[in-house]
Amino acid sequence: MQKPSATLRNAATAAALVLAFLTPPPAHAQFDDVGVITFPTSATGEAQEHFLRGVAILHSFGWKQAREQFHAAQKLDPDFAMAYWGESLAYNHPLVTKMDPEKPRKALERLGATPEKRIAKAPTEREKGFLRAVEILWGDGDHEERAVGYMEAMADLHEAYPDDPEVAAFHSLSLLTATRATGDLSERWNVRAGTMALKLLNANPVHPGAAHYTIHAFDNPIMAPLALDAAHAFADIAPVVSHARHMPTHIFIQHGMWDLVSGHNQAAYDVAVELWEPGDALGDAVHSLDWGQYGDLQRGDYAKARLWMERLADMVEHEGFEAGGARGAAGTARAKGAVPLLRARYIVETEEWEILPITDESRTSEVLATGLSAARTGDMETLAAAEKALADKSDGEGYDHVMHMQVSALHHAAMGHADKAVEMMDEAVAAVEAMAPPRGSANPVKPVHELYGEILLELGKPDDAVGMFETSLLRMPNRPRSLLGLARAHAAGGNDVLAADAYGRVAALWQGREGIAGLDEARGYLEEWGGGGGEGNGEH
Repeated sequence: MQKPSATLRNAATAAALVLAFLTPPPAHAQFDDVGVITFPTSATGEAQEHFLRGVAILHSFGWKQAREQFHAAQKLDPDFAMAYWGESLAYNHPLVTKMDPEKPRKALERLGATPEKRIAKAPTEREKGFLRAVEILWGDGDHEERAVGYMEAMADLHEAYPDDPEVAAFHSLSLLTATRATGDLSERWNVRAGTMALKLLNANPVHPGAAHYTIHAFDNPIMAPLALDAAHAFADIAPVVSHARHMPTHIFIQHGMWDLVSGHNQAAYDVAVELWEPGDALGDAVHSLDWGQYGDLQRGDYAKARLWMERLADMVEHEGFEAGGARGAAGTARAKGAVPLLRARYIVETEEWEILPITDESRTSEVLATGLSAARTGDMETLAAAEKALADKSDGEGYDHVMHMQVSALHHAAMGHADKAVEMMDEAVAAVEAMAPPRGSANPVKPVHELYGEILLELGKPDDAVGMFETSLLRMPNRPRSLLGLARAHAAGGNDVLAADAYGRVAALWQGREGIAGLDEARGYLEEWGGGGGEGNGEH
């Protein structure tokens, strides 16, 4: 497992100490460690200090904490244009497909009634450039148009101020924003954004945006190694921001580093709970427990995986983290939506097959888990019902369509229609490969290539199955279920050496666990071939 360089860690420690001694006592303890940035503006004194702290937190997507700092700066200096600029960026995740401009527009309107009046309050051309850019982002037009216009404005600003680190940081983020808004899968803007962020990170190893945007830019299985040092660094740069604790796992998950996926999401969840107040959004906590559960399932820690589910159910019941504490808390709907996902994922990953009721309200992930359970337990009636339910929910594209094809393939395979099952899985594979590469937990909850490999094994095609499991592992490295399938396929094809290698990796990933059927199988094979039970942690 790679570690961040000693230089990077020493620099982070030194900079944190400098920040602690040179800045005034923070208003709240959670703002102690947020990284170091250099962002001179026309403001001075405490207003500038609050602004700097707000921007540093903004780089880590700590929305509420950042807004508090920008509001404090505005109170001290009501005409401080950049404080309103910062606030306008602290209401939306910039990498979602759409961003609601209503609250950002209202924030800017408190500075001035029109874009012209607002920009006039920025004393320097550089500050006017920042304001002009967000006026485009929060102006008229659809989201895609505004996002691309914002990116172009930030590119112009970067050209005018090529050595300004904050211009570079926000230009990098604007490229990522435009990529998501347009759905561009070419990676061209991501590569530019990541290159810019890496350059900034080399110059300032404790810049929160540099580490964060490097991770986002290279968040796919092919480019993830480029962001591994940034991932190791980011949580140490801003340990009091929940998203900063979680975000490194976007890269760890691409490397199959399951212990780190579990541990960092536990830390992110802990910070989210600590910072939460009645009425706050639950998004950071939901996101971290979602990914934390996935990591623990890969580790074979099924008890911890159930604990994540219990935490989620408790959040939904209390609409927060305190009994009777916060009716109507923002984000409860998201937490409720995650409940069926985590339940379905648990069934699929543990292979503790369970038939869930199929209703009009059932989520597609639940129906997929039920279809798999029915196929594995020989319940043909339920399998047919799951196929029909997914057909009704599918519009012929996207992940709903993929899940329909998966269950349809299982149904045809169970009926002995081998060619039809292969046809359905070919369609499912083509659909997922036309989408963006996986960036997190398996979607669908049963990876398509992994399921295809299992079906091919059942159809007596081990060589074809090997290819599917290998593709699955390229897309989602170190998944024990794909490794287990690969081992079985090699064993069925008579390649005992490669089978033993794959079984050894399974045994290493689940070392110390008990009661997992696949683990007993791996140990038995390795004992027969003299390979022992596997050593190490199985992470590469």
